[in-house]
Order: sequence, then structure tokens, then C-alpha cells
Amino acid sequence: MMDWAGAYSWINIRYLLQGLLTTIEVSVIAIILSFILGAILGIIRYTKIKYVSAIIGFFIDIIRNLPLLLIIFFTYFGLPTFGIRLDIMPAAITALTVFESAMCSEIFRSGINAVAVGQMEAARANGMTYVQAMYHVVFPQALKMMIPPLLSQFVSLVKDTSLATIIVLPDLLYHAQNVYGQNTNYLIPIFVALAGMYFVVCFSLSLLAKFFDRRLRGA
Repeated sequence: MMDWAGAYSWINIRYLLQGLLTTIEVSVIAIILSFILGAILGIIRYTKIKYVSAIIGFFIDIIRNLPLLLIIFFTYFGLPTFGIRLDIMPAAITALTVFESAMCSEIFRSGINAVAVGQMEAARANGMTYVQAMYHVVFPQALKMMIPPLLSQFVSLVKDTSLATIIVLPDLLYHAQNVYGQNTNYLIPIFVALAGMYFVVCFSLSLLAKFFDRRLRGA
């Protein structure tokens, strides 16, 4: 029998919200870092710097084809064998950033490739340096096309934080498991609360992305 009232006691809800706060914190940091690193890697691959672009592309392809769970496992349990020991939260953020950066780099590279070559040529013909042309002309146009796939990737990132439960990250899923682990009658009510909280976070991210999309397209 399901105990909805007991499952939704203030103590349990507050405990779940503490886990949600950790999920949001890890997600925000990983999103910012993967956006920056993904943009840098994507631009490097687009510019086709001799040897460098090929080497980076090789490692990106490896990371993109590995399970995120394996990367999380390696970051927390494997790196200490090389003398690099990370606490749970930094390990989770590092693993998510590495994986999502590889994904984002392909989105950035594809978005930049979608901009007409003439845009770069016209900017250079008007006296801009390559960096200036990329920053002021090419990248803003590419960003408009990259918003939908980037949004989808970042929403996936938020949900993927739950995989870090394997290294005991005290996120929303981990706290939920602790709650229904004390009383199996809480299982379904807690799953419903869990789904609702993830939905609110992901839907809010979608609304934020749509806001920036309108601003960029209206600019």
C-alpha cells in the first residue's frame, strides 16, 4: 500500500530538495564548463589546425563513443591510480564536463560549418582578422542555429547527473533512494516527486533557452 502522506512529509521533501540543489549545482557548473570547452574544441576542429585538429578530433570521437557511466567510474576510481584524487562532486563535474564537451564540440563545429563561407570571406575583405571575423560575424550566426541541439544536450546533462549516484553523489536520485529505502510504501510517491522535480528543472531550462533564442533571432 502506498503511503503518500508519509512520503510527502516536510522532512522527506526538504531532504529531496537538498538533493535537487546538488543536482542543479553540478548541472550548472558542468553546463558552463562544457559550453566554454566545447566551443573552444569545436572552433579548433573547424579551423583544421595541422595535426592539432586531427588529434583533438580523435580523442573527441573516443569520448563520444564511451558510456558516460564508464567515464564517471574512471574519473573517481581510475584517476587515483595516476596520483589524481578527486572528491565526489569534483569527480562528477569533471566526468560530465569531459563527456558533454565532446558532444558540444560537434554541435559547435556543425553550427559554424552551416554558416556560409562567404560570411568569413566578406569579413576578412573588410579588414577584420580571423578572430574578429569569427567572433563578430560567424559565431553569432552559428549560435542561432546551435541553440536547439545545445538545449537538448544540456537537458540530457541534467538527467545524466543521476548516473553519478554510482559514486554516491548526494544528488536528487541518491536522496530519493534513501527515502524510499526506509519504507517501500514510499516508492511510487517518491518516484512521482522525483519525476516532477526533474521535469521542473528541465522545462525551466527549455524556457530559458527559448528566451535566448528569441532574443538572438530578434537581434
